[in-house]
Amino acid sequence: MDDIIIRPAEPGELAAVAGLRWRWILENGGEPHTGRDESVRHFTGWARENAASHRCLVLLRGEAVIGMAWPAVLPRVPTPHALERASGDLQCVYVIPGERDDGLGGRLIDAVLDRARELGLERVTVHSSPRAVPAYARHGFEASPRLLHARTGPAAG
Repeated sequence: MDDIIIRPAEPGELAAVAGLRWRWILENGGEPHTGRDESVRHFTGWARENAASHRCLVLLRGEAVIGMAWPAVLPRVPTPHALERASGDLQCVYVIPGERDDGLGGRLIDAVLDRARELGLERVTVHSSPRAVPAYARHGFEASPRLLHARTGPAAG
């Protein structure tokens, strides 16, 4: 695995990352509401507009983008104990099927958690597929009875 690199996505790689997101939706039986080209254009524009809060990491084999992870950095309300606070939410972790089950997803998770520590984030949350829960648990994620959520719209994947 010497040819594997994990690093922040470069602007020229966003179309490849958008292609991974497209592939992920199709792989999971989703029905796109737009054409692929329109989706890629929208996705790359969104990624540029949200680069301050959503920091894409890419997983590369050589020069090929074979995976991604999107840690979102979310400011938190200040307290007298900590005037600058933030948490993270790990979004859109994906590795192409032919590269799975060899620890690469775990390397992406570790890279996100390393970056979260560098940024001083209080915690990182993740909404996981059932298949990936054991992988997150192996990398330090735990269920919490205090972290609750409420659905306010359709699940989008």
